[in-house]
Amino acid sequence: MPRLTDDAIVIRDLDYSESSQIVVLLSAEHGKLRGIAKGSRRNSPSSVARFSGGLNLLNRGQVVATTRPIQDLASITEWDLQDDHFGLRRSLAAQHAVMFAADLLNALLPDADPHPVAYGLLVALIAAVTADGADELGVAAALLDFQWGLLTDCGYRPELDRDVRGDAPLAAARAYSFDPQAGGLTTQERGGDWRVRVATVGLLRSLAAGKAAAGEAQGLQRANRLLCVYVRSLLDKELPTMRLVLKAPGF
Repeated sequence: MPRLTDDAIVIRDLDYSESSQIVVLLSAEHGKLRGIAKGSRRNSPSSVARFSGGLNLLNRGQVVATTRPIQDLASITEWDLQDDHFGLRRSLAAQHAVMFAADLLNALLPDADPHPVAYGLLVALIAAVTADGADELGVAAALLDFQWGLLTDCGYRPELDRDVRGDAPLAAARAYSFDPQAGGLTTQERGGDWRVRVATVGLLRSLAAGKAAAGEAQGLQRANRLLCVYVRSLLDKELPTMRLVLKAPGF
């Protein structure tokens, strides 16, 4: 039974019984880990010692687990809380952004496939939205950085410079269409396409050039919504937290 120790963030938790939990962790070096933490909800001294601080959504800690090839769930044997990210409780926009990010990670990443970049993106997002002085504009910018980075890391980066229907350089236009099936922009509009403003394309191109997201609130909101609906198309379903991005005025 392989045993691992890693830094991790809880991206989903579910009470399994009166004394145990099923959790999904995003670990720094081992990727997404689904496991059962038997006894994690007990208040006995031995359980408190093994699961220091508790396994709660969006907490960061060090996990010790054993995996079995023929079983879907790892056995979470120890958890040492490092950061409960209390700052997320001071801002609803920050909390919504990170909950959405956790949902994306759970949906897009396969189990047990190392994604240190994705882990780093989540750490950076939490740090940005909980920093002193972070406002809704800063939260929207941080979330856009996260979404773009995750799509790139997973191999779903949208095509911004070539026409996905013409396999040629994308011609300049007053507005573009986004084809979610082809994964990028086109000037050859068809039914079912999404209209995209030139300003939004410029913002995404700045991200592709390695620059941090910046701009006015509405532009950041439009770009976040575009990437959100793109992921929705990739998954062919709407995740529960997507409504926080698509409908909430804070984004």
